Amino acid sequence: MRAFHSDHFVLPLPAGHRFPMGKYARLRERVREALPAVRLCEAPAASDGELALAHTPRYVTAVTEGLLSAAEQREIGFPWSERMVERARRSVGATIAAARSALVDGEGIAANLAGGTHHAAADKGSGFCVFNDVAVAARLMQAEWHRRERRLLRVVVIDLDVHQGNGTAAIFRDDPTVFTLSLHGARNFPFRKEPGDLDVELPDGCGDTDYLAALDRALHEAWARQSDAPPGLAFYLAGADPHEGDRLGRLKLSAAGLAERDRRVLGALRARGIPVAVSMAGGYGRELEVTVALQLATLAQAQHQHAAGWPGAGRQAAAAFGRTGEQ
Repeated sequence: MRAFHSDHFVLPLPAGHRFPMGKYARLRERVREALPAVRLCEAPAASDGELALAHTPRYVTAVTEGLLSAAEQREIGFPWSERMVERARRSVGATIAAARSALVDGEGIAANLAGGTHHAAADKGSGFCVFNDVAVAARLMQAEWHRRERRLLRVVVIDLDVHQGNGTAAIFRDDPTVFTLSLHGARNFPFRKEPGDLDVELPDGCGDTDYLAALDRALHEAWARQSDAPPGLAFYLAGADPHEGDRLGRLKLSAAGLAERDRRVLGALRARGIPVAVSMAGGYGRELEVTVALQLATLAQAQHQHAAGWPGAGRQAAAAFGRTGEQ
């Protein structure tokens, strides 16, 4: 299994900034130590043309040329810098690369060690999200698939970050080819939600039992609603922020509960032969190492599912692209 990273691009944030920039390099180190079967790859940078698949040209230009207003920078949560632009491009590029690895190369599953920037809308960033990596990657994979296979690629986004994926929902609001599912805290950011295809709001303090029951119901409904036109590609935002130790989460999942969440989601996708790109999304633990350990567990589950084999992924890619799916 491949995992793509972009942690060399560290933002020059002011002292006391609450974004845990250090977790990305630490996660890569832990993957290298604990999961030697995972192939770590440097993420490529997304181009302006790729970004424009999900974002307005004005916004792409404003970000890349340093034309964001002070208010726009405050909404994003980062001051503008060249490193911010490069990091944002590579965070998108990592999800694109993970999706290609899962879908085109027949791997079935691949990961972005960052990503999940689901608050970014077509014309603005928000909540530490500059560009929407999943939206760009989904549109690009659909375009490439249609060009080569001459048929539609349907996509499902399973967003289990504790915050609703408002930017993703807004981008795909009128797009029946992308199904968005979000389980999130009802009283958490963003306080004005954007309706997706299936939104499940959870009360503060929700623990393992209630969360997993809600997840099972949501997945059952999602599969039922897509039964006539099943997805050919999934994006899974495996946020660590529903954890009981998260500073911003307000839910009470244990580490075991999060691990079971990942097992159920990835197991359901593998059982259906749906290739998936996994993004780490949010995680703001009071202790950095706790967040890293939770995300490492997600990647360990992903590697476990990869080792078990991904039915149909290699055959689907070979039929569409003339490849064998072998490395």
